[in-house]
Amino acid sequence: MFVRFLTAALLCATGFAPPVTAGAQYPLKLQNCGVDLTFDQAPDSAVTLGQAATEILYSLGLAEKVTATSVWFTEVLPEFRDTNAGIERLADNDPSFESVVARKPGLVAAQYEWHVGPQGIVATREQFADVGIPTYVLPADCWHKDNASGSDGTRSTMFEMQSVYAGVSELGRIFDVPERAEALVAQLQAREAAASDKAKALNLQDASAVFWFSSAEMDVDPYVAGRKGPPGYLMAKLGLRNIVESDEEWPAISWETIARANPSIIVIARMDRRRYEADDHEKKIAFLKSDPVTRQMDAVENDRIVILDAHAMDPSIRNIAALETLAAALPVLGLR
Repeated sequence: MFVRFLTAALLCATGFAPPVTAGAQYPLKLQNCGVDLTFDQAPDSAVTLGQAATEILYSLGLAEKVTATSVWFTEVLPEFRDTNAGIERLADNDPSFESVVARKPGLVAAQYEWHVGPQGIVATREQFADVGIPTYVLPADCWHKDNASGSDGTRSTMFEMQSVYAGVSELGRIFDVPERAEALVAQLQAREAAASDKAKALNLQDASAVFWFSSAEMDVDPYVAGRKGPPGYLMAKLGLRNIVESDEEWPAISWETIARANPSIIVIARMDRRRYEADDHEKKIAFLKSDPVTRQMDAVENDRIVILDAHAMDPSIRNIAALETLAAALPVLGLR
């Protein structure tokens, strides 16, 4: 079976930061997803709610500050496997408010507003503030994005890597390691430019795609990538047309609608999480090849199914590795 297993592995990640040559200046004042923050000094510890936040802190050399993690989609980046093994995991998915507070962190760093936000399922930012714990949400989750709908949010403009870089830069300033963030940024921006050039060289003319993250049940409408999230960014860079026109981050679209659009390739998420049956990429493949609607799509009949690291489909430092990996894989699929 011709299925390409693609892991968006990141050997070294970077983030956006303005030029900085000295340590952070305290008190440090930031506005983060509409909330004003002030830090009188670097936090002495952190609990992370979200793999993206965890891997940024690890990439900034701040693993010793991380006392507990939560919300994991895939295995940690290989270079941090030993480090991560020694750090407590509160939950694979959503931790309780009490479990986070019990660690008495100097900062809670969250990947999504829906974990820590106005309707936070772990807690609101106000609830954490009431017990003296500041919170920081990665800007990529609120950068030109409305999370008030109760779904995964709706973007008003196309996702851009600068929103990820901004998170790296700000965390570098919060923890007084701005020079590490600046160095991280320079490398990742260089990789983004090189991958973009390689993607342009593909010169695809009429190729289309759909990115399938998961489904609440195996045979119900799948959660697929909207046109303005990270997969939309990847498709735009690669010259692929997204068959999904919704601005929602992960709308549920019927397989009948997807089959009518008949995408040239199907990119499916591989993850370790098992919240839903369709989190299992092998079950995704089996469904695509057996369902009477999906098995007739050109991408399925011609084995143009690409398996991609799930975490690289959400805003994270892995997005550039996903762009590199897809740019290398598409020529093999024979697309035009």
